[in-house]
Amino acid sequence: MKLVERAEQEKEMERILTECGAGKGAVVLLDGPGGSGKTELLHRAAETAQRRGALVLRASCSRAERALPFGVLGQLLNSVPVGREPGARLQRLYRRLTVAVTAQDPAPTPTGIGPELALLLNDVAGALLELAEPQPEFETEVMARGDRDTGPEADAPPSPGAEPRAAAATDAQAAFGSAAAVATDPRADLGHGAVAPVSTAHEEPHLPHPLLFIGIDNLRHADPRSLDCLLYLARRTASARIVLVLADDAVAQSGRSQFRTELLDQPHTRRIPLAPLTEEQVAGLIGVHLDDQAAAERLAPEFHACSGGNLLLLHALLDDHTLSGGVRKEGYGRAVLRQLGRLDAQVVAVARAVTVLAGAGHPERLARLAGVDTGTAESALGLLESVGLMDGPVLRHDITRQAVLDDLAPQERDRLRQTAASLMYEQGCPAPDIALHLTELDRPGGDWSVDVLLEAAEQELLAGRTHRAVAALEAALRARTEEEPGRAAIEARLVQVRRLFDPAAAEHHLAVLTAAARAGDLDPAHTIDLVRQLLWQGRPAEAGPLLERLREERPEPHSEVAAQLEDTERWLAWTHPTVARRTHRPAPGDGQRQRPGTAPRPAASWSRPTALLADALVNGRAHEVVGQAHQVLKDRGPSYDLTWPEEPALLALGVLLCTDSPDTPAWCDRLLREGHTPYSPTWMGLLSATRAEAALRLGDLTGAVEHAQQALNHISPNAWGVAIGGPLGSLVLATARMGHYDEAGAYLTRTVPKPMFDTRYGLHYLHARGQYHLATGHHHAALADFLACGDRMRAWGIDVPGVVPWRTGAAEAWLELGNREQASRLAYDQLGRPGANGARARAGALRVLAVAGPATRRPQMLSEALDLYERCGDRYEQIRVLADLGAAYHELGDNRRARTHVRRARHLVALCGAAPLSDGLLSFPDEAEEPVAAPGAPVGDNGLLTDSERRVAALAVGGYTNREIAAKLFITPSTVEQHLTRVYRKLGVRCRKALPVELATSVSEAILTQEA
Repeated sequence: MKLVERAEQEKEMERILTECGAGKGAVVLLDGPGGSGKTELLHRAAETAQRRGALVLRASCSRAERALPFGVLGQLLNSVPVGREPGARLQRLYRRLTVAVTAQDPAPTPTGIGPELALLLNDVAGALLELAEPQPEFETEVMARGDRDTGPEADAPPSPGAEPRAAAATDAQAAFGSAAAVATDPRADLGHGAVAPVSTAHEEPHLPHPLLFIGIDNLRHADPRSLDCLLYLARRTASARIVLVLADDAVAQSGRSQFRTELLDQPHTRRIPLAPLTEEQVAGLIGVHLDDQAAAERLAPEFHACSGGNLLLLHALLDDHTLSGGVRKEGYGRAVLRQLGRLDAQVVAVARAVTVLAGAGHPERLARLAGVDTGTAESALGLLESVGLMDGPVLRHDITRQAVLDDLAPQERDRLRQTAASLMYEQGCPAPDIALHLTELDRPGGDWSVDVLLEAAEQELLAGRTHRAVAALEAALRARTEEEPGRAAIEARLVQVRRLFDPAAAEHHLAVLTAAARAGDLDPAHTIDLVRQLLWQGRPAEAGPLLERLREERPEPHSEVAAQLEDTERWLAWTHPTVARRTHRPAPGDGQRQRPGTAPRPAASWSRPTALLADALVNGRAHEVVGQAHQVLKDRGPSYDLTWPEEPALLALGVLLCTDSPDTPAWCDRLLREGHTPYSPTWMGLLSATRAEAALRLGDLTGAVEHAQQALNHISPNAWGVAIGGPLGSLVLATARMGHYDEAGAYLTRTVPKPMFDTRYGLHYLHARGQYHLATGHHHAALADFLACGDRMRAWGIDVPGVVPWRTGAAEAWLELGNREQASRLAYDQLGRPGANGARARAGALRVLAVAGPATRRPQMLSEALDLYERCGDRYEQIRVLADLGAAYHELGDNRRARTHVRRARHLVALCGAAPLSDGLLSFPDEAEEPVAAPGAPVGDNGLLTDSERRVAALAVGGYTNREIAAKLFITPSTVEQHLTRVYRKLGVRCRKALPVELATSVSEAILTQEA
């Protein structure tokens, strides 16, 4: 089979063999980089010469035998048939050469050959020339043997006189067959004298005279003495039937420049260059191997990019593609190491240096790491690119780098990495680039390494590469022994960073940091952060003593530590009230003095806004800081202080939730889209949990479940610590309101940290559990949960309606238990609390009072509650109030208004998904004689109504009279009548009862738009 990728060169070799058979000798230099197919082309040329009856002598040079004098010549002479006189003489000459060379310098230059060696080399060259001369008796014996093989005497014993010649001929033919045979596998490497069978199915006719083919592979590893002999022979082959084929690397000429110069100066020398394959040639090779030209065209660009046209790498890629469809370390990676093993030690050293540096980089740095001079390094880079391992300054594939690194001994790999980092540090390279090497070491060395790693960690954090920052901090931690100062600060920073994406992983460091804080080895700022970490993980028993110690030390007033501690106290009062001391204030003049030579730094960026917003929430003044909350959300950008960076935004959203700001969901969605720099699953989880709570307050039960589940997906439930009460409480409450009681009960069976119930997150969990018990008819259990919330909130000093409406929940439980008096007392108590002027708190209390009071007073209080819930946008609570209004009007005999409110409630139920409320509304069937819209009448207004008409129609569907509508919209009753007349005409209805109930969903929009 022809060499598809080297068809032109193979054809040139066949032409040279033909010319040589006519008495025109030639020296052929197959010149190309490693992996270009020189060996295979040499094998094919030897095979062709064998088929034409030539005597083939082969040798393959090796680096291991480079110091062996006449080692290559010995391989050639050992292939000569000893039955012929030139062969026997060559054996004697070789023995004389090996004896003579011991008396001289074993490795002289070509110009330093002594007279005795020169004569012997001349004799060797002459004997080789005799092998190519015509041998009449040899031809006669060959012809006779051919006759015997085909005639009737073929099986007869030979005559005695012919036996020596026949033996010589047989030996010669055996030598031809054994020395010239080549492997059929194009990827097989033949060793010294290694041969493989050759198919003779299509043998060419023998030449009229013998032809001597001498092939030498890997010439760059030939010993100097053999090169001298080859030059002697090359100068004498111009008119002989000898083809001397030498496979050499054009770019690896160290120590052989004089040999190549003299060789190429011979007029009968032919140089056949073999360049790496082009992409078109790669496609042709793939097409032949896969027998699929379409696949070849598709794979050619990738294969060419990975191999650089190197045949060894290409065949490995083909094998990988056949086995797995991709590049494998076992295939392509091993081929890389084979290719690298063919190169000189200095080139290999440069390749390893390039691998460690992840690119050629600075030439001087590369040369110093490889232990060579700059010129050698540049030459090695060119050689590595020529053999397909590099593409310019970078390695061609990641597997190339991994294979070279894996081939290094661990000690050598660490030495190279440490040296590379030291060189880069000396040359002022960026800290993140140096850290890439230091992080791979078991223990980075040098006093400078810790500073570099810490600087790299901060830069990686600002760039959003959190995992690299963690790796740098871990390496810095390994570089410090437990006795060295500063180790605790490094570990504290590592905990801060790890908390951003895996709070559970940060927990493993807390025991060590707690011990360091107790021993006084941790500075106050890191100790404050450690207290927050311990509280997050539900370890108040360990956090409490550390916090008390900070309080007793009384840091200097107006210092950063004092400000941070005071702000932390305010945050604790809102989130972890059991460990807070809200009355604490640092006394002026107390505490430690500032160290000389240091200046106070401003408090952390999260500290001051967190304290401001938390203090307002604790004291029921959330409505006073709505503007600051919006400003915090607007100013939030990439956080350069990564100590609890999410706290200001979360508290700002908490303020908006407590004040029922309608833009809370929009802010949550915006922050979720923007993400976090650096990316933090912890932040995304907390934000999703807040978004779930916002959805609950809007009556969006499906959205609440979706966002709460997303929150638990961002970080595992175990990593949530005490904060698990937030998303888990939202899931319980939303699924219970949807009527999925089994699902809600399953959420309640999940294990939660016991300290969670001493935090704000525990209040949300208790309230949700109470609502579940209330919905499932366990009224006493519900009452116990609501009262437990109240007991905690009163004890903690955060008994404000914006946290959880425990009084409303307890009042509803009392109503179910038949105690209207106790329910009314709780409702009145809620109306008198600070902050009860908020829409949600007041609406809940009014609904309880209405249900517990006489029927005649219910419509008024329920209508006000409905208005307040519409202002909040809470569809779930609107449904409950509308159902109560329908029942109240039905009890009072006003069935028209009762049906109107029930229709609105049913429509909202479809939007909300509250199945239990839908079942309760089935007790209010519409009357058959109720007017309906005419057939074909449009549903809704379909854009026919103006904004003013839509507002009037929405309020009319809601059951409001013309006078009430006029009062709400600040217009005259006459204007209301005119608007309604136009609405009837546009919608094709005759009265307000026939108005589409969908218009009622615009009631809150109508009021808010008018007020704006």
